[in-house]
Amino acid sequence: MLFSTPTQWLAVAVALIAGWLFGLASHPGGRKWKQRYADERDVHSRNRKDFDSRLAERDARIKELERENARLASATPVATSAPVLAPTRVAAPAPASRTVAQSAARPAGTTRARWFDWNNSAPTHG
Repeated sequence: MLFSTPTQWLAVAVALIAGWLFGLASHPGGRKWKQRYADERDVHSRNRKDFDSRLAERDARIKELERENARLASATPVATSAPVLAPTRVAAPAPASRTVAQSAARPAGTTRARWFDWNNSAPTHG
């Protein structure tokens, strides 16, 4: 058995009471924590109200879009009398003879390959 004599039990009780009193004496008080809790509660309520208003706006927008979708689905298609033109061909631009823009990873005017210049062409040695 750990504690067998009344003196040992008395020492344990004194140690527990001394620890309790030391804890009370070193406690900073509840005002700081109560204030922090109240501030956090206020911030949470403001965030919740903002979230609820955004949900209401989202639901209103969804209803508006569903009404518009239903109106467009039930509408008759508009017939056009204009002839349909064939697509025109556009000539491809001529390839550039020099590089116009360099990578942001490479300072202007350098031709030496840098560490992260995988996609940029760099002179090969060898």
